[in-house]
Amino acid sequence: MKAVIARDRAAGAAGLSLTDMPYPHAAENDVVVRVHAAGFTRGELTWPGTWSDRAGRDRTPSVPGHELSGVVAGLGYGTTGLTVGQRVFGLADWTRNGSLAEYASVEARNLTPLPADVDHTVAAALPISGLTAWQGLFEHGRVTAGQTVLIHGAAGGVGSIAVQLAREAGARVIGTGRAADRDTALGLGADTFVDLQNDRLEDVGEVDLVFDVLGGDLLERSTALVRAGGTLVTIAEPPAVRPDDGRAVFFVVEADRLRLADLVQRVRDGRLKVLVGDVLPLSGAPAAFSPDGRRTRGKTIVRVTED
Repeated sequence: MKAVIARDRAAGAAGLSLTDMPYPHAAENDVVVRVHAAGFTRGELTWPGTWSDRAGRDRTPSVPGHELSGVVAGLGYGTTGLTVGQRVFGLADWTRNGSLAEYASVEARNLTPLPADVDHTVAAALPISGLTAWQGLFEHGRVTAGQTVLIHGAAGGVGSIAVQLAREAGARVIGTGRAADRDTALGLGADTFVDLQNDRLEDVGEVDLVFDVLGGDLLERSTALVRAGGTLVTIAEPPAVRPDDGRAVFFVVEADRLRLADLVQRVRDGRLKVLVGDVLPLSGAPAAFSPDGRRTRGKTIVRVTED
């Protein structure tokens, strides 16, 4: 099968290439998925799991990418609940070969059936962004109706979904981003938008929750905006400063097949819009990891196999 592989951690994106790999083995309770569409995170080339297994042993050459949508092609011993030929989508394990390949082996518990009326490209954009948004807002941020939520990167993959979920929960939403993102964020339900290049972030006043996806100086400046008893949630890096009389949470998204089923039903109902940015062929995936690559609103998706 064809797959994008990473061989050299020091080389970063320049070390990625499209090549032939053996067909994946389905271990106990695994599913082999014929991948139709896949998602990835540019920063994953810095993650330890990209280069080593759970025991810390080198596992290169490795296949990056963790979001996938496709069709079940094979079942491992003891796998139940899914059948060959069934449409599925979900999240591949952090320390195993991932989704930027024609076939991927995934734990069955991390896959959710995909309804026939949802395109694979849309489904592949949902696992990390959707679960991160949900877990950040409700499991870690404990958002309730009437609260004010500040969401950084409101037109990005995670931020765009977080805006919609927070608004549906009855929160007042302040989105941030570049000037070009204003209409997108407001169209998704943000009440107010802050242009991080031209507006003063500090002018938004106190908020109950800051949801950060960017880190760095923006994360540190946002700490002062959290009112007493509020929460700062980030997926970028552990915060160096905590809010006064508040909570600070850094988390890594976890697979949740039941929540994915709920999120995809929201997509079907028209209650949740998934922003898909560029759609690339598998051969275009290595270049897309470059730090200098083109940034688009929404999630960049790799179309591996046509329906």
